[in-house]
Amino acid sequence: MTKKSSFKNIEPHNFLKFQKVSQNFYSGADLAFQFEYFNAAGILIIHSAIALADSLTIKKSSKKCSGDNHFDIIQLLKDVTPPHKNKNIAIDNLKYLIEHKNIVSYSGDIYHKKDVEKLFKYFHRFETWANFIIND
Repeated sequence: MTKKSSFKNIEPHNFLKFQKVSQNFYSGADLAFQFEYFNAAGILIIHSAIALADSLTIKKSSKKCSGDNHFDIIQLLKDVTPPHKNKNIAIDNLKYLIEHKNIVSYSGDIYHKKDVEKLFKYFHRFETWANFIIND
């Protein structure tokens, strides 16, 4: 039995659609944060980061992850992005966000302002690098 690929091919120009999705999730996270819906803000900022990662891999390799395991994007990013002094740190920031996806969504843990501020911090670190690579 062959393993189903966890990637699918996407035309490179479609990276812009995923950037827009990322921006939409970010706006939702910001609004939820303002209204103190901290778990909602947390999951939206995480999805914003995942959509931005998809945008980057589409732009650089015409591939995006299509499986249920969001951690697959980590290796794909390592494989398809050029060397950069902040690459490993940025990818680690995304990994941190993905690690919180199930916690913020399904664990019953209540996220507070400081928890989500930390998620935003990790998002912005990843975003800075990702946008630099996308626009390079």
